[in-house]
Amino acid sequence: MKKIFHLQELDRVDILTLQDNFIEITAMDNTAIVSRARFLVGGEVKNSIRAEHGFSAIVRTTRKNKTHTLLFDFGFSRDGVAANARALGVTMRDVEVMVLSHGHSDHFLGFEKLVKMIGRKGIQLILHPAAFRKSRYLKLPGDVKAFFPERIKSKIEKAAVNIVETKLPYPLLEKNVLFLGEIERTSEFEKGTPNAFFVKKGGDVWDPIEDDTGIAMHLKGKGLVILTGCAHSGIVNTVHHARKVTGIENVHAVIGGFHLSGPIFEPIVGKTIEELKKINPAYVVPTHCTGRKTIAHVEKEMPDRFLLNMSGTKLTFTA
Repeated sequence: MKKIFHLQELDRVDILTLQDNFIEITAMDNTAIVSRARFLVGGEVKNSIRAEHGFSAIVRTTRKNKTHTLLFDFGFSRDGVAANARALGVTMRDVEVMVLSHGHSDHFLGFEKLVKMIGRKGIQLILHPAAFRKSRYLKLPGDVKAFFPERIKSKIEKAAVNIVETKLPYPLLEKNVLFLGEIERTSEFEKGTPNAFFVKKGGDVWDPIEDDTGIAMHLKGKGLVILTGCAHSGIVNTVHHARKVTGIENVHAVIGGFHLSGPIFEPIVGKTIEELKKINPAYVVPTHCTGRKTIAHVEKEMPDRFLLNMSGTKLTFTA
């Protein structure tokens, strides 16, 4: 039997998106759950929040009036997330631990500036060992190879960060958060990213991107809050894996990139939504690489559960 990793029941989970692919600064659709970034500074319209093809979030968990803070992913450009953190008034020095969902550049390139903003040596960074895989690329039309930048490990070591490599789930912050580790792939339709490869011994090898993962938290009386980076392993697989390793069936919120953008993934969008309906979360929050068409389809099919995310949005889930 697979080991069950116990999670503490939380009174509150706050997820502040520091970077996402979308921004609508005039949305003004705040609710008890959704808080948008403000564009006013000193009564003037001048607070700019950047949207980029990347993802990063600050996660805060609260249990018995004690709050912990985690940084999940680092975004795409060198200073995009750092600029948004400053615009949002985020105190990065509160960060206690960092998680990298996987080793692609749209989740890592902002690392150096954010670590400097945290300003503390020896902070842990939790990741899957395959995040350091070299010579990764995407095969694009016209026989184009789009390589991902490397140097991940050297940048981490230079920053004096304590690397924790694990394929297994890994409890964090007094068991308030669980790093999910390598996602078990059980669904018949989530087959990974077919145009992802890496170079090994001079040959091209399909890249299963097995480092792709997420985190899970247990909101008291409501169930799991699951946050993913890109869900290259499949968002349905990710949720089922989180249920299995925590022993918690109820799912309150599924948040993150579902990687269903473009014609390669359009054939499985309907099946993915069908399976999400069976999982029956209270909220579904597709972000980043989910894709415009897929996000619109999720909103149409699950209107009472769908929440629109963007750069600068804070989601608050309470017990």
